[in-house]
Amino acid sequence: MDLGLSGKAAWVLGGSSGLGRGSAAALAREGARVAISARDEQRLQDAATALNDLGGTCIGVPCDVSDASSIDTAHAAVTEAFGPIDILVANAGGPPKGTFDDLDEDALYGAFTLTTASAWRLTKAVVPAMQERGSGVVIFIASSSTKEVIPGLLLSNMMRAAVVGMAKTLSKELGPRGIRVLCVSPGRIDTPRVEALDVANAEAAGIDVADVKRRSENQIPLGRYGTEDEFGAVVAFLASERASYMNGTNVLVDGGMLNGLPS
Repeated sequence: MDLGLSGKAAWVLGGSSGLGRGSAAALAREGARVAISARDEQRLQDAATALNDLGGTCIGVPCDVSDASSIDTAHAAVTEAFGPIDILVANAGGPPKGTFDDLDEDALYGAFTLTTASAWRLTKAVVPAMQERGSGVVIFIASSSTKEVIPGLLLSNMMRAAVVGMAKTLSKELGPRGIRVLCVSPGRIDTPRVEALDVANAEAAGIDVADVKRRSENQIPLGRYGTEDEFGAVVAFLASERASYMNGTNVLVDGGMLNGLPS
């Protein structure tokens, strides 16, 4: 299926690895012009070089999403290279794990800045030009915790839910202006973030990390973790005209892991 993304300008945050890289790769394969951003400049440029071989045009633009001025600088660089952005994939590393007893106010405000405020600031950056053209897509990478909270990830549960609430509200406000707003929520996708959480859980339980992963896989009907490419394919579809009547929804990509009814 041709998704009609050839030539579209996309900006993918956290694009040097994990869910961001999977999303960027899927967009590049469809011929989009993709700017990826992350903090580690060397890893960012290495990823951009690799993604350039997939069919589109990819550039690396450094950005620290927890820094408002860094977002402004990166946005200016992306638009200078590609012109107005058609697709924003707002993605950031997850807040630190921990329970209410483990965490202090510094962790609270740090998580807000990293996860919730960054989504707000990135959207503020790209929406004006989208409004002028009467079209655009904003996709927030959220988490399965927005459907079912994850024990030990209090800050992620809080901040991701706030992003989904913002997305639903924006879908109402921006939809009449031709801008679609959606969330994609991963379950257990084989990324560095999930690997780090598995290691931390193994250490806390005093067991081997392979046992932690096996327990997780046993809770997934498909019997395995998802891949970055599988996740990215969903993002690319939602960003495309093939999903032109999808707006304001939170799409779960979890292999059937969660037990609740979809909403």
